Amino acid sequence: MKKFVTTLKNIWSIEELRNKIIFTLLLLFIYRLGSFIVLPGIDPNKLTNLSNSAQGGMLGLLDAFVGGAFSKASIFALGIMPYISASIFMQLMTILVPQMAKIQKEGESGRKKINAWTRYLTVIVTAFQAAAYIGYLKSPGNAEALIPAYGNFFWVSTVVILTVGTLFVMWLGEKITDKGLGNGTSMIIMIGILARLPQAFGQEWAARTTRGAGGLLIMLIEIVFLIAIIMGLIMLVQGTRKVPVNYAKQIVGNRQFGGARNFLPLKVNAAGVMPIIFAQAILFLPTIFTGFTGDGWARYFTDHTNVVYMIVYSVCVIAFTFLYTALIFNPKQMADELKRNNGFIPGVKPGQPTADYIGTIMDRITLPGAVLLALVGILPGIFQVVFTMSQSFSTFFGGTSLLIMVGVILDTLQQIETQLLMRQYDGLMSSGRLQGRQAVASGI
Repeated sequence: MKKFVTTLKNIWSIEELRNKIIFTLLLLFIYRLGSFIVLPGIDPNKLTNLSNSAQGGMLGLLDAFVGGAFSKASIFALGIMPYISASIFMQLMTILVPQMAKIQKEGESGRKKINAWTRYLTVIVTAFQAAAYIGYLKSPGNAEALIPAYGNFFWVSTVVILTVGTLFVMWLGEKITDKGLGNGTSMIIMIGILARLPQAFGQEWAARTTRGAGGLLIMLIEIVFLIAIIMGLIMLVQGTRKVPVNYAKQIVGNRQFGGARNFLPLKVNAAGVMPIIFAQAILFLPTIFTGFTGDGWARYFTDHTNVVYMIVYSVCVIAFTFLYTALIFNPKQMADELKRNNGFIPGVKPGQPTADYIGTIMDRITLPGAVLLALVGILPGIFQVVFTMSQSFSTFFGGTSLLIMVGVILDTLQQIETQLLMRQYDGLMSSGRLQGRQAVASGI
C-alpha cells in the first residue's frame, strides 16, 4: 500500500503527466455532462418507455457504448459511433481503391486528407442516423415523450443538434488523443461503458438476492467467471511471439559495437480493440435501416443471444482483425529496419526473405488471436443464456465492453509507465516491467 501511495505521488509530481490526466478527466467530464442534456422537444419525464425499449438487444449495446445517452434522448445520443462507421468505410477504401492507397502512402499530408474526408463522411452518416433516431422517437410508445409545440421544427433541430453533438464528441476524442492519455475514441466509449457498470451490478444483485441463498451462490459464480475472463483478456491483449534477432558485430577503432541478441515481439492481438469495435458498428446498420425498431430481417441482429447474430459477429471480428492488422503491421518496413541496423533473424536472409518470414509468423498468430477475439465477442450472449442474467450485466462478461475497458486501461498504464521511466521513476515497475503486463507494451 505504501508503494502504491508513493507511485501516485510520483505520478502527480510530474507536471506534464499531471496536466495530461487533468485534461483527459476534464474532457471526459464534459462528455458525461452532455449525455444528460435532453434534446429540445422531448419531455424528460416521459422517457420511461424509451428507456425500457433500449434495455435489450442491439439497442442495449448501443446505449451502453454511449453511457445511457441513447435512452435519455440526449444531444450525444449517437455518441461517437457515426465517426467509427465513417472510419471503417475510409479504411476499406484505402485498401480497395488504388488512388486512396496512394494518398495514404503520402505520409502526413495523405493522412490529413483522409482524416478530413472521414470527418465529412461522419457528417453524412450522422445525419442519416439522426433521421433514423427521429423515426424511433416517433414510433408508438415513444411518441408520447414528444412535445407537440415543437412538431414543426423537431425534425430539423434534432438532426442538426445530433450531428453537431457527434462532431463535438469526435473533437473531444481527438483532443484526448493529442493532449491527453490514451486513444480518445476508446476512452470515450470506455467511460460510457463504466458509467453503466454500477447500475447493471445493482440490478443483478437485486435480482439474485430475491432468490435467497441459491441466487447469492450464482452471483458469486458470476463474479468468479468475470475475474477469470478479465485475466484471460489481459493475457490475450499482452500475448506476444518473440522472434530471435541477432545484430552483427562492428569494430570501429578499438571499440566493438553490436553483437547483441534480442527479440522481435509480434503481438497475438496486434489489432487491439479496433476489430471488435468495427464489427459492432457494422451490426448497428440493420437496426438503423429499420429506424432502431429491429423489425423484419433486422431482428436477427437485435438480439446478441441469437445464433445468426453470433455467427455474423464472429465472421466480422475475424475479418476485421486480419484487415486492421494488415493496415498497421508492415513486415517489409520491419525487415528494412533490421537490415539498416545490421540485425538479422538466424537462418533467414535479410531483405525480402525476412519480410516474408515475419509476415508468415504474423499470419499464423493472428488467426488464433482473431478466433479468440470472436469468442470474446459472443461470450455475453452465452452467459446471458446460461445464467439467465440481465443483458446490462452480461455485456461486462466479454464482448466490446470488457475488451475496451481492459485494453484502454492497459494502454493508459503503459503511457503512465513511459512517463515514469523517462524520469527514472519505477513506481509502476516490478522487476523491470509493469505489474501485470508483459515486457512489451501493446497499443490499442
